[in-house]
Amino acid sequence: QVQLVESGGGLVQAGGSLKLSCAASGRTFSNYHMGWFRQAPGKEREFVARISTRGVITSYADSVKGRFTISRDNAKNTVYLQMDSLNPEDTAVYYCAAAPLSFTTQARDYHYWGQGTQVTVSS
Repeated sequence: QVQLVESGGGLVQAGGSLKLSCAASGRTFSNYHMGWFRQAPGKEREFVARISTRGVITSYADSVKGRFTISRDNAKNTVYLQMDSLNPEDTAVYYCAAAPLSFTTQARDYHYWGQGTQVTVSS
């Protein structure tokens, strides 16, 4: 089992920045690929960003590419999502998730999920 706890969400004006953190506990964090997903009201959960076990490989959804940066610190068992140039379309609950096997953008491949943190961007 891996327990994930997100933090860092909040209310920010358009053009602003937030940095989300996801602290992991339980099994060896460095064995898991990590991802960030988000879900806006009335919409399906969507992939945002992913990072490989050692942080060498990252990828992003087109909607956030160039604005968001995913990183991880395996010594601290934490994954981060730096979000810059935020716009109201980024408003959602953001979830971190852990995938033991596949380096993937598919939510179904992530076995463990945090409870989510709300990000609200005002115009």
